[in-house]
Amino acid sequence: MTPDELADRLDNAADNLGDVVARRVVHTAELGRGMIRANASGRPGPNVITGKYRSSWEVVGRAIPHGAQCTIGTNAPQGRRLEYGFVGPDSLGRIYTQPPFPHVGPAVPRMEAVLREQMLGAVEEVLG
Repeated sequence: MTPDELADRLDNAADNLGDVVARRVVHTAELGRGMIRANASGRPGPNVITGKYRSSWEVVGRAIPHGAQCTIGTNAPQGRRLEYGFVGPDSLGRIYTQPPFPHVGPAVPRMEAVLREQMLGAVEEVLG
């Protein structure tokens, strides 16, 4: 490969990198949401009563230069209590001793591994 061919290949990769990374970041976030939902489907996570909490998890993505940023979260008021537990009085004075039912934390190492694989795949895709 000549230096000019290499330069053209790198220019092409740079032009496509942002879209490829964005697509793979969003894909990873969607998989992460699935992992969290799966963990929130019974012990050791919280028990499922109606499925409303599980379905409250959302992925919000936005474009940034050369990629994307995604947030996985819930607006459900019980989210933090389910993940971390709660001991003490609530705003109405009721006393709780609720143990944690982790469902987000256990998914993070798997999401990190998937994201690492996706970024390696992005590099292969744009340079391939």
